[in-house]
Amino acid sequence: MRSLQVTELDGPSGVSVQDVPDISAQEGQVLVEVKALGLSWPDLLQTKGEYQIKPDLPFQLGVDFAGVVRSAPADSGLAEGQRVACCLPYGGGADLVSIHPESVFPLPDRYSFEQGAALPMNYLTAEFALATRGALGEGDTLLVTGAAGGVGTASIQVGKGLGARVIAVVSTPDKAAFAKDAGADEAVLAPGFLPQVKEITGPSGVDVVLDVVGEPLMTDALRSLGAQGRLLVVGFTGGAIPAVKVNRLLLNNIDVRGVGWGAYAMVRPGYMTAQWERLLPMMESGVIDPPIGNVYSLDQVTDALVEMDERRTLGKSVVLL
Repeated sequence: MRSLQVTELDGPSGVSVQDVPDISAQEGQVLVEVKALGLSWPDLLQTKGEYQIKPDLPFQLGVDFAGVVRSAPADSGLAEGQRVACCLPYGGGADLVSIHPESVFPLPDRYSFEQGAALPMNYLTAEFALATRGALGEGDTLLVTGAAGGVGTASIQVGKGLGARVIAVVSTPDKAAFAKDAGADEAVLAPGFLPQVKEITGPSGVDVVLDVVGEPLMTDALRSLGAQGRLLVVGFTGGAIPAVKVNRLLLNNIDVRGVGWGAYAMVRPGYMTAQWERLLPMMESGVIDPPIGNVYSLDQVTDALVEMDERRTLGKSVVLL
């Protein structure tokens, strides 16, 4: 079978497609025939050795994927031939993957395999961030930075599903249009975004900020919050990890909250399944409609990772197997 292998921590150039022996399901696990692989920021960071999960070389890349069940344990609730979406810390990039049932989710018929590969990590992260860590509620205002990317567009849609008004912060007019197509009520450009946001929200400010960028946006993101607002730290695609002057937290009784979905969810049996069930009404209503960016063949995976590294990705990049 084909396997997406990271052999050097040189970024995208260290990734290659290699032939490896076919696998069977490990005991108690589901064997999935992979149809589509979704590329994400953790995939890129892992190719550089910059992610918190650092597998020994060589390792198989791949966090999100979708496919068809080849075999499953009798008590898993899954059946041969069933369409599924899956996620792993790494290792999903191959024709066949053995995976624990906790990380396998029935894929609604409305979604293609490409969309299925865009769902798990981004939308489960967004649900955990907004509902559990951010306590986002009906009628709240949500500000999303990096809003044209995979986590950003997922957060827009989950935010809308939770009843919020969503303002997207993006870097270009094209990305603004993309974020609005994904469901954002408003989209503003990152340079000088604070006055634009204050004009939109008035004196009440923003209730929740979901920040995937970090510097150079975080200080003004904090300033956009209203009383008892919450800023959710999800990532640092801007490159620099910001420092927060805690006196800013006192001025308006605001919080900065970390969001580590994987560290929380993957050690709590049943948690991801419960999240998926909470998202299903949003899927059925059409609020969740994963925007797919470019679609690549497996031998083009380096091009896909380079596009992400150069901040040109819109939505979720997908590799077809």
